Amino acid sequence: MSRRILGLGILAVLVSAAPASGQRRAMTIVDLIDIPGLSDPRISPDGSEVLYVRTDTNWEANGTVSHIWRVAMDGSGTTRMTNGEGGESSPRWSPGGSRIAFVANRHDTEHNQVFVMPTRGGEAGAVSEHPKPVSSISWSGDGAWIYFMAVDEKSEAEKAREAVNDNVFRYEEDKLPTGLWRVPSEGGAAERVTEPGLMVRGYSTSRDGTLLLVQLAPTALYDDLLNSELWVMGPDGTGARRITDNHVGEVGASLSPDNGHALFVANTNDELSDFYFNQRLFVVPTAGGDPVSVVPGGSFDVNAAVWSRDGRSIYFRANTGVRQQIYRVPADASDAGRAEAVTEGDHSVGAWDYHPSSGTHLYSVSSATNAGDLWANAGSGPPRQVTRLFDYLAEEFLLPRMEAVQYAGDDGVEVEGLIFYPIDYREGERYPLVVQTHGGPPSSDKFRFARSSNYETVLAARGWFVFKPNYRGSTGYGDDFLRNMIGNYFDQAHKDVMAGVDHLIERGLVDGDRMAKMGWSAGGHMTNKIITYTDRFKAASSGAGAVNWMSMYAQSDVRIYRTPWFGGTPWSEDAPIEQYMADSPLFDLHKVVTPTLVLVGENDERVPMPQSVELYQGLKHNGVPTHLYVAPEQGHGWVELQQRLFKANVELDWYYRWVLGEEYEWETSPVHPDKKEAVTTAGR
Repeated sequence: MSRRILGLGILAVLVSAAPASGQRRAMTIVDLIDIPGLSDPRISPDGSEVLYVRTDTNWEANGTVSHIWRVAMDGSGTTRMTNGEGGESSPRWSPGGSRIAFVANRHDTEHNQVFVMPTRGGEAGAVSEHPKPVSSISWSGDGAWIYFMAVDEKSEAEKAREAVNDNVFRYEEDKLPTGLWRVPSEGGAAERVTEPGLMVRGYSTSRDGTLLLVQLAPTALYDDLLNSELWVMGPDGTGARRITDNHVGEVGASLSPDNGHALFVANTNDELSDFYFNQRLFVVPTAGGDPVSVVPGGSFDVNAAVWSRDGRSIYFRANTGVRQQIYRVPADASDAGRAEAVTEGDHSVGAWDYHPSSGTHLYSVSSATNAGDLWANAGSGPPRQVTRLFDYLAEEFLLPRMEAVQYAGDDGVEVEGLIFYPIDYREGERYPLVVQTHGGPPSSDKFRFARSSNYETVLAARGWFVFKPNYRGSTGYGDDFLRNMIGNYFDQAHKDVMAGVDHLIERGLVDGDRMAKMGWSAGGHMTNKIITYTDRFKAASSGAGAVNWMSMYAQSDVRIYRTPWFGGTPWSEDAPIEQYMADSPLFDLHKVVTPTLVLVGENDERVPMPQSVELYQGLKHNGVPTHLYVAPEQGHGWVELQQRLFKANVELDWYYRWVLGEEYEWETSPVHPDKKEAVTTAGR
């Protein structure tokens, strides 16, 4: 019986299974795709149990399905709580712990609604009948209400127009905002909490249940993130007052235990006077006053934070380059910048919940050998593993060695990256190399388990090195490193990639004549630049990459990050057109000789399909071997299982053909074992 089917049973049974022979084997693409997902862990009010969401593949449906699971804090009694055909998400304990709220779309509901069920099992019932899908649910402090977010409805006039196919719309201007609502937890009519027309980008409830902290923006457009502010209001939305007034986008905000302060994270400097920095952690008085940077200087890239039980400390999660950890700092900034590590190791801390009463942190840990099991840390004694969903990975599969490398960039600045060794690595031999550059670009590659989108374990099993450089523009290395792209996107970033390649060649690890380059989003931008900068790669794959920054500026749904890169818009007076052109690979495509695949989602709003079309047409016109593959109805990432399998297959086929001069045998999906010949033909 396959793991996909066993996903319907008890978790403890599933993860104990190992190959009958006891021999570990190489991972396949399907193995990677089939790795379950574990997300949204929530500690019960008494601290004894945990809810989390487990996501499994369903190849028959060509997608994934998520259900809610419960486990005791000591790791015992793993039980699946829900079994809806459409899946469930967002589990939330009631304040007393007797009920669980979640989001689901079941047979008697048109779309996602709020459901409530008894904690010890029983029938779940919908308590909302909202006309739009609900999300981001949270209980009120007294358990009487459940808050949720939902996109505003169209007006009656707009509905009437649609009924007669009068469907012309105003680009961007007709995008509906998201509002905050609440519904009685026993069921009933929902009440709107925030004013119509305003965009709710996030909210949180105070610990005593007397206040809401809401991030409001004027519109639903992405770029209006910078015009959002924090508002404090009563639990029904009355008495709203703004507590920030700046041009930054506050995210992850929450109120202190005494409601006297609010914390938030923002992509700005310590003075909140500029944009595009490693994210800072701020504290602002709710009665009025200036925010204070609690973790100044940009040495951490903060992405989440919570108050301690007494409000004297703040715990935060931060990226420091190839690792992501949890830290603690005084809330009054008395020891600003001197953070105490709560977690440590070569890993990345992901999903995270904090239980103030016991001081327990619950978090997922992804590493080279584990895809993100939950661990509990109560501050006394070593952390203890709570789930064992991913133990089977190290037991059943041959996993590659993963190592951090440091080297000097072209200008002498230290650059860091990660390498995956071939499974059969023997010292003194050189191996083919695939260079993978991360998206963002304000992001970084970290110690974590391989993903099917990059299939590092599959490449390693097939005898390849994989190199993932954290090039200039990456987060977690200080503001100067991140802001090297300001005013000149491709200043040192692409040179950092090539300096890393040369470092690996000098170490005698890789064969410089057998190399491929790949990346998605900003990683695709980098691929497009690299193939115009050097002919050293024998093959490349550009996923959702920009090639013409001038057309991209208007086509994309976001501009706020791009304006700093080039020093202005392309349509302003004295526009920096020369810089836009200098950083646009389109104008250097005549230099390209590297056979290059191009991949994109048909409905990608972030890096729209026309960018890939421009790249493809230029390569084809210049006689460079290329194909453009479009995933129908997909956005900025390919999510359907068959599409994910196709991406890995077509890229591997490309690398084998152009780098190794060999044939590649396509891997088939569990439900289409006879499709091999058809997809192989398509790949050619």
